Amino acid sequence: MWSPLLRFLAVPGRAAVLLRSLAACVLAAAAWVDVRAGTFAGPASQARLTLSAAVVGAVLVALPLLKEARSYACAGGAAATASLVCSVALLLSHPAAGVSSAYGAFEPVALLMVLAFVARRGPAAPAAPIALLLAAAVVLRPLSIGVQEGSLTVAFGLTLVTALVAGASVTVRIVEADRRQRAHRVRLEQRIELARDLHDHLAHHVTGIVVQAQGARAVAARRPDLVLPALQRIEETGAEALASMRQMVAGLGAGESDAPPAAPAGMDDLRALVRGFALNGVPAYLTEEGPVDSVPPEVAATLHRVTMESLTNIRKHARHCRHVSVHVRVRPHEAAVRISNDGTARPASRPGYGLKVLRERVTLAGGTFRAEATAEGDWQVRARMPLTPERS
Repeated sequence: MWSPLLRFLAVPGRAAVLLRSLAACVLAAAAWVDVRAGTFAGPASQARLTLSAAVVGAVLVALPLLKEARSYACAGGAAATASLVCSVALLLSHPAAGVSSAYGAFEPVALLMVLAFVARRGPAAPAAPIALLLAAAVVLRPLSIGVQEGSLTVAFGLTLVTALVAGASVTVRIVEADRRQRAHRVRLEQRIELARDLHDHLAHHVTGIVVQAQGARAVAARRPDLVLPALQRIEETGAEALASMRQMVAGLGAGESDAPPAAPAGMDDLRALVRGFALNGVPAYLTEEGPVDSVPPEVAATLHRVTMESLTNIRKHARHCRHVSVHVRVRPHEAAVRISNDGTARPASRPGYGLKVLRERVTLAGGTFRAEATAEGDWQVRARMPLTPERS
């Protein structure tokens, strides 16, 4: 029975239209009650009530039309001031005027709506005192005819309603702010992940293209027969870079559709990565120890990223190396990878972006990461990860 109503309210636009329609109906009913009770007709005191209600009604109508958040507080302050001035005038000049004249329904309802609007959308600093003024205007109106049992009862009831409206408005404001913060965090995480993917995949392929092009240029005069294979390899590497970019774009699009995301790189991709590496005719050698194929996909993807970044750095910084090795070891509770080369060790300096990303990725998975020169002068990158990574 309630499912159609719940589906209707699930749409934000429909819920807003329904809430505004309900508020308009309540406001119209309050105005009709005041007109039937003669609140705005009679002695001079009723003229003040009419003027105050007109100002509050005009502010309520103008609030949705305002564009600047600071204007909400100014408009709410005008409504509260008009109502408080009217209450003070009634108390000072006509203390004995009609006992029911201050019990109008339209102005308190309109003030409560203005309070809800200001508390939800107004800027925090000016909205707080304006909200207190609006609450005081609602609560003090019944007391403008004198402190009596009836006026105290009405003021107490209005106090409860005012606290309920203010609390609900502030709660909605906090929920909306939290939703915006979560959306911002999600967008930030997506940008960071995209930056990692760009660096891990495209930097690897582009570096290979640059190195191979430089090698082809260097041997073009002496060994023309090596130029054609080098150009063919550059073409293959460029095609791999395009395929990686398409896969990344497809993964981004899959997040907004029902299509499953692309599978992470695994151990077969790591083997293909090592087989495809070559620098000045020096290939990379892969050794495996333990049940490598039983590594979980998430752990295998991280080992692949570490290997890819390490081989990319070798192409950039160790072009004269004669030996490149990749060793993967799997034990019952952990997996490790070690990439080493005998090129010139890096000088002590601040680590680059790629190493920072790798360290962060491995650490978040509960592992350890080290990149350093060995006693023999080689450069070595090591990463150890538990087979059940714990993400923080």
